[in-house]
Amino acid sequence: MPQTAAKAMMYTWEGADKSGKRVKGEISGTSDALIKATLRRQGISPLKVKKKPKPLLGGGRKKITTKDIAIFSRQMATMMSAGVPLVQSFEIVGRGHENPAMQDLILTIKGDVEAGNPLADALGKHPLYFDDLYVNLVRAGEAGGILETLLEKIATYKEKTEAIKSKIKKALFYPTAVLVVAFIITAILMIFVIPQFAELFQGFGADLPALTQLVINLSDIFVARWYLIFGAIGLAVWGFITGKRRSAAFRRLLDRVSLKLPIFGSLLVKASVARFARTLSTLFAAGVPLVEAMSSVAGATGNAVYEEASLRIRDEIATGTQLQVAMRQTGLFANMVVQMVAIGEESGSVDSMLAKVADFYEREVDDAVDAMSSLMEPLIMAVLGTLIGGLVIAMYLPIFKMGQVV
Repeated sequence: MPQTAAKAMMYTWEGADKSGKRVKGEISGTSDALIKATLRRQGISPLKVKKKPKPLLGGGRKKITTKDIAIFSRQMATMMSAGVPLVQSFEIVGRGHENPAMQDLILTIKGDVEAGNPLADALGKHPLYFDDLYVNLVRAGEAGGILETLLEKIATYKEKTEAIKSKIKKALFYPTAVLVVAFIITAILMIFVIPQFAELFQGFGADLPALTQLVINLSDIFVARWYLIFGAIGLAVWGFITGKRRSAAFRRLLDRVSLKLPIFGSLLVKASVARFARTLSTLFAAGVPLVEAMSSVAGATGNAVYEEASLRIRDEIATGTQLQVAMRQTGLFANMVVQMVAIGEESGSVDSMLAKVADFYEREVDDAVDAMSSLMEPLIMAVLGTLIGGLVIAMYLPIFKMGQVV
């Protein structure tokens, strides 16, 4: 197939209409010659036609987020359910998107589909945004002639998983942000405020209270070593982020430790089980073989412990073990989850039972986040009050003592 027919590009053009008025716009085509011919048929004399510069997918002014992909999935499902042809659906969704990078991605996929490529192959060219799970579901829909139904399931799956992620981020962001602000305020007091009090106290001619002397000593360390303190903290944060991004062993260790945390551990377990159940339910309903589905499930759980467990379950199933038996052997799933899967296997409705499990655990995550927020607010206020209040009291103790002497 000629290369010009393989992929449509976006072009910008300038020209003159029949009245001689200068006009310009954008149009999709495979070559500037065809663009000029199209403009002439529309009564426009082309003066300048050039390819539109392509923003980096996921870069440029605004990155492509997983939320963008979830919204795109829902829009495509809605268009297909309304009977709009696939290519036209891409055109409508792409032109209407506010994110230029996402718009370019959608129109690039549209060009591949127009050239005769299957939708799954067109999506598979962009693995950064459409993972194996997404592509496999679309391929199953195309093969079974149920693309519209599968797009609906994908949209629901994406929305549910994004909701879980946002809940986890909400639970972790609030205490982290408060701790960062508390450290910054404390550092400012230690470096700029406490030394002023220390100079004032030098002329007292009496021993300072132990708490006051301790705070002044800490302030002296901050003033003398502030660059080392902030540098060490910055280096630790950089090392943590880099290790998590590049080291699989570090990620596994972090995931194992996070599941055992006293407050957040239970929340992360529920979120991982919810993603496991939702992903497997979606794949099972799409007709994907169970052994093949477990590979995609492993990557979707969001936790290395559950990822390794999913791969062990896959290997057990491949040898003829029932799903509920393999899940029980991992020791990571509650008895209720295993029993629901067992009922599903006996009744032939594993997908619906897993969907019920996912719904239950997603509600559990919602309730846990709400309860945690209610608990954390007074706890954080108490910590901040003790920290800042302790510094203030330490600085005013000598003044109170001097007032008593007078």
